[in-house]
Amino acid sequence: RQQEEERRSHHTIAAMSVAATAAATIGKRLSVHRTINAMRQARKALDPTAKVGFVPTMGALHEGHLSLMRKAALENDIVVASIFVNPTQFGPNEDLDKYPRTWERDNQLLQETGAVDMLFAPTQMYSDDHIMYVDPQGSYFDQLPEALVRPGHFRGVATIVTKLLNIVQPTNAYFGQKDAAQCVLIKRLVADLSMDTNVVIGETVREADGLAMSSRNAYLSAEERPVANVIYQSLLAAKELHLTHAQQQSNNAPNASLTIAGLRSAVRSVLEREPLVQAIQYIAIDDNHTMEPLPDDMVVAPGNDMIVSLACQVGKVRLIDNMVLLSPSSPP
Repeated sequence: RQQEEERRSHHTIAAMSVAATAAATIGKRLSVHRTINAMRQARKALDPTAKVGFVPTMGALHEGHLSLMRKAALENDIVVASIFVNPTQFGPNEDLDKYPRTWERDNQLLQETGAVDMLFAPTQMYSDDHIMYVDPQGSYFDQLPEALVRPGHFRGVATIVTKLLNIVQPTNAYFGQKDAAQCVLIKRLVADLSMDTNVVIGETVREADGLAMSSRNAYLSAEERPVANVIYQSLLAAKELHLTHAQQQSNNAPNASLTIAGLRSAVRSVLEREPLVQAIQYIAIDDNHTMEPLPDDMVVAPGNDMIVSLACQVGKVRLIDNMVLLSPSSPP
């Protein structure tokens, strides 16, 4: 109950911030650029000293995207958003063809939000003879559960983000924590390729029942949607177990021992109680900063900051989510 009250309080504060941002940005004119050259020319026309915030999306916008745009508006002089459904990050049997494309609605939301100055919505990002890709192959990213179930996904993400950052040349680029592995990948990409962009990660925005906002939530049926928050409940089970263990350790309780396998089991047991969870693709527990996997037999100790990530099917809809578990001694 306390966690729920804290979450509702957070939503109230966020809503007040949203209202203030909207009031400050009302009347902005949104310019739309449909080609790479048009976006480049618009970028070159900006004051060289202007701070530019960038929020890349694949459209089908929701409050998670809009919250990043509002944050960008507060922290930059100019905000650019992009909409492009990137084919190279979809596998051959994935949902590229049916991925939600809601152009009119997205435009309306951007106009109403008032946080974005420029929309980059290219009709083409890859030439017919495109051959160059940014590929983290050979790194531990190849062995992340998300990479194993979606071969080539991270190559597609790394390539499109590199192209977008090269075109927009933002001061700050904004991504959502819901795609945790992607966030770590992009931070590493920017560092390794010496890009002059600061990567900002925004908190996962959730529905009232805790379900992480996602464009793919639109696939959920009337029967599936009410139970889809079991994903959030399973992550809360891990969080509560982690907190209890930390309290026992601080009190020097005897036999205070919690392993990574124990955390994973807590998540799985909640998911398996819901009949509409058709498949659990993975439950990963990794280092919060690098996404390197933590061994099952590792005993959780003070200073171990970790992230629990999962992917599962609710009905036929594949959903992902994650939760960061910080040691009590770690800064928030």
